[in-house]
Amino acid sequence: MKHEEARLVAALEARGFARGGVSKWGQPVLRSVPLHTHPQRRMDASALQRRFVACAHATPSPGTDLCASWVEQSFSKLGLGVVLGDAATLYNSYCHHTNLDNLLVGMIVATDRHPYTSAGLTHGHVGIYVGDELVMDCANNRVRTVPLTLWLSAYGLMQEPRWGWLGSMGLT
Repeated sequence: MKHEEARLVAALEARGFARGGVSKWGQPVLRSVPLHTHPQRRMDASALQRRFVACAHATPSPGTDLCASWVEQSFSKLGLGVVLGDAATLYNSYCHHTNLDNLLVGMIVATDRHPYTSAGLTHGHVGIYVGDELVMDCANNRVRTVPLTLWLSAYGLMQEPRWGWLGSMGLT
């Protein structure tokens, strides 16, 4: 286990969210990317996919507990329309994949609930896969980039994270 992963597991156990590699909701605590799987690399992305990542980098945080709004604002900069909903709605409407081989640059990665805030319990959390096993999201009123394993592990405590194209509009 890598140092960052060990720190995350220790923090989750200290908060009472996990014990013995399992969350108190029955989910695995560590969701590593297996060696045989291949989420898309940024260099293999289409021009539109890379443009979406650039839009995400150029979109500031809209505020606390507004992760879905940040994703939607980033997407709207592509000029393909506007998709609205909280993270739970986006998760249930557009995120149907769990196989990491199907994770492509520009897909949203989401859960419809997480235990860290009351908003998270109700609305979930969503980010954008930007390639090279990294996820961008908006949390605590800031945009950040997080290793995929840590994002999936931290937000997958209550259920399995899933991914898909926002608005069912593939960017490949």
